[in-house]
Amino acid sequence: MACRTKLAPLKLLLVEDEKRLAELLKEAIGEYFSSFVLAHDGVEGLQKFRTLRPDIVITDITMPKMDGLALAEKIKKEKSDIPVVILSAYSDKEKLLGAIDAGVVKYFIKPFDPEELLAYLCTLAEQIKKKSLVPLMPPFSFDLQSEQLFRKGVLVHLSPRESRFIALLYHSPNHYLSNEAIKERLWDEDLVSDERLRTFIKRVRQKSDKGLVENVAGQGYLLKVDQRH
Repeated sequence: MACRTKLAPLKLLLVEDEKRLAELLKEAIGEYFSSFVLAHDGVEGLQKFRTLRPDIVITDITMPKMDGLALAEKIKKEKSDIPVVILSAYSDKEKLLGAIDAGVVKYFIKPFDPEELLAYLCTLAEQIKKKSLVPLMPPFSFDLQSEQLFRKGVLVHLSPRESRFIALLYHSPNHYLSNEAIKERLWDEDLVSDERLRTFIKRVRQKSDKGLVENVAGQGYLLKVDQRH
């Protein structure tokens, strides 16, 4: 019961090209999570990662289009602290030598016991909860798990895209993103104008504080965080 409570708020993305195994895992552990999403290759996995913004990613290592290690590296560039778990056939052991460089936190050799995986996910859930709320420029804080902004503990009502913007800035190197990177990650359209981006940023500042998101010489935007932490 304690494990179920810990996992209940979390979103999990499973990237597995063996569809039978993917469905079996979903049946075994899917009900524990608020959202359990499947993808069947690395490219689809990256797309669903960007849409779902999961708390945990589980991925097979050998897949078409993009393997699990390449997927892990791309995910870590966008959200450096997300735990990535690798599922591997015994024959993939040589590839696992690159798992540390890809930022993988754990790997399971097939066949494995779903209960063993579930127990490890419960451990991850405890770690996620402890580091979920991070301080930004006072008096703001941001919940990385729910992607919600708070002012003195009170929720600031942002749209999903606005919340995603804050999260993307926080997870980016030095909390900075260029204009083009913001457009690419926040909008599906091929072309987003500079004016539309400026209007979007202005709305975020109006809802929070003009000092929270700083313009960097017209090149991009910087999220102001509490440097004491």
